[in-house]
Amino acid sequence: MKTSLKVIHWAPRILCILSIAFVSLFALDAFGHGNPILEQIGDFLMHLLPSFLLISILIFAWKKELWGGILFLIIGLVLSPFIYKMNFNMNQSVTQSLSVVALITFPFVIIGLLFILSNYLKKKNS
Repeated sequence: MKTSLKVIHWAPRILCILSIAFVSLFALDAFGHGNPILEQIGDFLMHLLPSFLLISILIFAWKKELWGGILFLIIGLVLSPFIYKMNFNMNQSVTQSLSVVALITFPFVIIGLLFILSNYLKKKNS
């Protein structure tokens, strides 16, 4: 396998793991509100549900790059307006809301495109 093909193969996987880790950091908000520890743990696990979903899609995309790439692309594109609207309603700032969208959903659009590109290049080189 050529070096550039290896980079395209591993880039979406590594970027996805990092993006899921970033999204998972938001689950830490469940702690420190004075609630009983079992309730905090339950809230923490509930906040991690999106991360668990993303991990399962990553596992699927690891073998089925085209379909996994399409799923990540859909996730990034479909969630963008919802995340923008939610943040805009909280802060009334277009710039800040677009920044949040760029940090949270844009990586998954890139990941999807990279998985699709990796699939295409592997088919082309076969």
